Amino acid sequence: MKQVLLGPGGFAERAARGPRAAALFGLVLALVLWGCASTKAGPAAGTGGAQAGLGENAIAGNQSSLASFQKGTLGANAGGPLRDIHFSFDDYTVTPEEGTILRADALWLKDHPGTRVQIEGHCDNRGSEEYNIALGAKRAQAAKNYLVTLGIGASRISTISYGKELPLCTENTDQCWARNRRDHFVVLR
Repeated sequence: MKQVLLGPGGFAERAARGPRAAALFGLVLALVLWGCASTKAGPAAGTGGAQAGLGENAIAGNQSSLASFQKGTLGANAGGPLRDIHFSFDDYTVTPEEGTILRADALWLKDHPGTRVQIEGHCDNRGSEEYNIALGAKRAQAAKNYLVTLGIGASRISTISYGKELPLCTENTDQCWARNRRDHFVVLR
């Protein structure tokens, strides 16, 4: 048994890693079940209603990466009112350029006080699954912290990490890896 970081929630004991396909299936199954549980519990479930099922409450044109992946449209719809931000390799620091994007996103969120946002942390395909899940969580949390400092209520923002499991690009090039190192913002009703 080894300890595995589950994001901001803590650690858990886990047996040695099985085949990658089984791990991906388990991740997708857990996320789908979590989404179904959130749907049944209603918007007041979780932390002040900040958690939503994965994609079912997304505003049209701004779906979660998991929902887009399941439909085979991941990366096809760049629409939505909030822009993604990107990160350097092995880093979760919000750069000044990305801070400009987050300030524009914060203005939109202030103009739409009834909306919530889920921030998805993503990584490129280098590194272990566990490492990338933790790094994706740090990236999503960094963007959340930045938005909170700009006056967006923390209860309106939830985070999730997909690590390297939902890439926009699958080529092993610097340009492709840079596209995958991102936070994606899903606007929820």
